[in-house]
Amino acid sequence: MSDPKLTSSIAIVGAGDVGATIAYSLIMNPVAGDILVIDPQEELRDAQVQDLSDATFHGNTSTRVRAGTHKEAGQCDIIVFTAGAKQKKGESRTDLIGRNKSILQSAIADMQPFASHTILLLVANPVDVITYFAQQYSNLPKSQVIGSGTFLDSARLRGVLAAKAEVAASSVDAYVLGEHGESQFVAWSAASVGGVPLERALPPGTTLDRNGIAEGTKNKATSIIADKGATNYGIGGVAASLCKSILSDQRIIRPVSHYQEDLGVALSLPAVIGRQGLLRTIDVGLDAEEKAKLKRSADALKDVINA
Repeated sequence: MSDPKLTSSIAIVGAGDVGATIAYSLIMNPVAGDILVIDPQEELRDAQVQDLSDATFHGNTSTRVRAGTHKEAGQCDIIVFTAGAKQKKGESRTDLIGRNKSILQSAIADMQPFASHTILLLVANPVDVITYFAQQYSNLPKSQVIGSGTFLDSARLRGVLAAKAEVAASSVDAYVLGEHGESQFVAWSAASVGGVPLERALPPGTTLDRNGIAEGTKNKATSIIADKGATNYGIGGVAASLCKSILSDQRIIRPVSHYQEDLGVALSLPAVIGRQGLLRTIDVGLDAEEKAKLKRSADALKDVINA
């Protein structure tokens, strides 16, 4: 019997470096039968499709890659939205909002009406603001509009803490929460290793520079962009992982950007991810200081949205 996941379809809107890397990740770890690449720059789109199709040669996948239209994207199981202007050196994520908001609105208008089961996964920056407006423009249920948020930041954090604890990263539970950007923060009170509070799980004599680790995690993307002009591999892996979680109904917990009614914005909190999108938010028990940081992060995002 064929794998039901491979009868699914994923549309990638935006054929640049990030979109192509996500498509490649989906080919290397097969999740869907069809990958549609959508971009108004047809020459770039078609060249990416040809190049990506060559990557299916290894025979371990029945994934097909083809060019598609915005209308076709609207009927796919998942739409991964990567389209937008690139972040320039020295430019913050929030500086992108004016340009990328209009790109988003136009693309969503072209994709409507959406299939009732479609999950919209936002990757374009500033991802929290884009996720907020995508919810408004698409009219999809809030549970079906998800931003990649601080998933990648949290993965970077876990890597650092795993090295400190001398364990595998998969044994570390730690989250970067709030905005994917300047106001993000580490939920240190919820960090653990193998279910043991972080500080108790560290080797004897190990110290943690919490502020240094948090700043390094926040600024890693900026450093990469300064040296190579873009980040694409990390987010490519993260987006492909989320697609797999959705189509396989894995119900894993990931820090992703989603709308918070009480805060009035979309930002990252741990959530259960499955076939119907975001199933529920997980309360990790933030302490009073972290709750204040979450509120400040929400306020910072409101300032951008209302600017």
